Amino acid sequence: MPKKKKESFSLPTMEQLLAEQKRLRRKNQYKKVLRSTIGALIVVAAVAVLVATLMLPVLRIYGSSMSPTLSEGNIVVSLKNSDFECGDVIAFYYENKVLVKRVIANAGEWVNMDENGNVYVNGKVIDEPYIIDKAIGECNIDLPYQVPDARCFVM
Repeated sequence: MPKKKKESFSLPTMEQLLAEQKRLRRKNQYKKVLRSTIGALIVVAAVAVLVATLMLPVLRIYGSSMSPTLSEGNIVVSLKNSDFECGDVIAFYYENKVLVKRVIANAGEWVNMDENGNVYVNGKVIDEPYIIDKAIGECNIDLPYQVPDARCFVM
């Protein structure tokens, strides 16, 4: 029977072991950093979506009813609030649409309009420097109109 040749097997040196240990540590550290970065990005994205949805909705303007203040295609960021003053531009839901309009009068105030398109609140004509052309347009309420409690009048 022939003798089997012994395969030579050499043990790694201390330098090789230390280098391999260092490589494995870097690999594990890279995985941890990658996991934490991805986790942080997911959290930041979720917070951004929540803020944008709940506190600062972003709206795109369609139509020209707010021209020249807002034009078709403008993108605006709104702030959720319920404390409106005359002249404020607000966004609200009406018949499953988001409308953007200007507050003209608050609860209890009287709104009227003359044949030239001038708007009166409590008998005084309001200054509307943002209007280019005045017109009566279509109106489905009887003027003069008193704004009900907990409501505001927008145009």
